[in-house]
Amino acid sequence: MDLSENLAANLRSLRQISGLTQSRLAERAAVPRSTLANLEVGGGNPTLSVLAGLAAALQVSIAELVSTPRARCRLFKKGTLPISTRGPRQGVQVHRLLPDPVPGMEIDRMVLRANARLPGVPHRAGTQEYLYCERGALTLWAAGERFDLEAGDVAVFAGDQAHSYGNLGEAIAVAFSVVAFAPIR
Repeated sequence: MDLSENLAANLRSLRQISGLTQSRLAERAAVPRSTLANLEVGGGNPTLSVLAGLAAALQVSIAELVSTPRARCRLFKKGTLPISTRGPRQGVQVHRLLPDPVPGMEIDRMVLRANARLPGVPHRAGTQEYLYCERGALTLWAAGERFDLEAGDVAVFAGDQAHSYGNLGEAIAVAFSVVAFAPIR
């Protein structure tokens, strides 16, 4: 497949997944509908500004617009997604849960061994973070306050403030962190 065929297939697929008509997508991307229609059938040679407008309207990168279309389903076997070890004395494993970036979002699974701590990284202003304790007990320090979570508890806090996570117990703690980044203006 060449770039124009990739672009055509990706535009049609992403537009349909987003539930947009050609007219609505063209309006959001600030391009003529006829230009979009032509690109969706593999015609035309879009400018960088047209590609940037379409990518922004569909919330994907330009690279994703012109790359080889993905299969409808991809399977990632256990151990194939990145796992990093962090924190003082490397007491926390952070498992990446999503193989592809999701614009504006990050989701990780954290496994904290007994007495492990992990300093959080403050994100840009307006970012929200959701911390779900799956197993064991977890302590969150956010803006100088302490919050103790047990299995099933969720803490929601401003992700742009100083924060850290800890397992003060003797058993492993497992948590999920969902960071919803503030849009870049």
